Amino acid sequence: MMSWPGWLRVGLALPLLGLNAFVLKRVLVQFAPFPGLFLTAALIAFLLDLPCRWLMARGFSRSLSIAAVVLVSVGLLVLAAVELVPLLIEQLSQLISAAPSLLAAAEQLINRGQAWAVDRGLPADFADLSSDLVTQLSRVVTQLSQRLLAILGATVGTTINTVIVLVLAVFLLLGGDSITQGLARWLPERWRDLVITTLERTFRGYFAGQVLLALILSAGQLVVFSVLNIPYGVLFAVLIGFTTLIPYASAITIVLVSAILGIQDPRTGLELLVAAILVGQVVDQVIQPRLMGSIVGLQPAWLLISLPLGARIGAINGLGELLGLLLAVPVASCIKSLADAMQQESPPATAGR
Repeated sequence: MMSWPGWLRVGLALPLLGLNAFVLKRVLVQFAPFPGLFLTAALIAFLLDLPCRWLMARGFSRSLSIAAVVLVSVGLLVLAAVELVPLLIEQLSQLISAAPSLLAAAEQLINRGQAWAVDRGLPADFADLSSDLVTQLSRVVTQLSQRLLAILGATVGTTINTVIVLVLAVFLLLGGDSITQGLARWLPERWRDLVITTLERTFRGYFAGQVLLALILSAGQLVVFSVLNIPYGVLFAVLIGFTTLIPYASAITIVLVSAILGIQDPRTGLELLVAAILVGQVVDQVIQPRLMGSIVGLQPAWLLISLPLGARIGAINGLGELLGLLLAVPVASCIKSLADAMQQESPPATAGR
């Protein structure tokens, strides 16, 4: 049987992939936001399956393990909703109330910087930046009252979506094995085990490690910020911790929150910056290698490329940019692992006779 040249196969595959991507986009957008809710529920089911397997390895039945994990998870959610969420909302409202004064202080710093540069004969024209801050100040003041009803409606919608995701995650957890086996039958037999193993190892290991790191980092930041009496410490600790789910996002968050506090009090902003970096380095150098290992297996350059691509693909397909960012790294890691496996199993080219 004659084999087609590699360049011809790639040339035929690319238009087919583009056509399939277009059709997939048209289908998913029509059903939005349910594809995003389904993927979110699947990720939660992946995470909950880990403690279930741990309990099963110690002699518990599957149904009892699922019941125990679900009850504990619901209890933790209720505890967070009662204890943590009100505190986060309170500090967030305080930060929003302080936003006009923060913007005014930032404008004063810009004006002082411009005056300092002019006195020394340096080129400085910050008028556009200063006017932008004034515009933002007026926009914050005028839009806060207008968004109260929208926030209430979004809260109701978010609550409904959260209930849907949790219920769907429980059903996926109950029938996860049968669903996986049913979907695996659509794959070629020689790739079936490899694809399932790669997906389970990458997605379950990556998200379990990232969520655990986010919790550890949030707890560490919370303790340190409380000792240092950092304003909005709980809000900033949780924000910095959970941006760890997206690679390199926590570093940007640390700089932003340090700048916010530095506008009011440069010393406090510097304290937060140093404390957050120290806690982050302890987590990255001591805890992360033990949890993550070499699960991802991607170079930093490929990580940076996969993040904007994932966000864009998620937005185009109606999944949302946030979900696209969360899925970008494990999906890229799976593609790399499968491509490496295919390259190893492909027969070597025979020399012409």
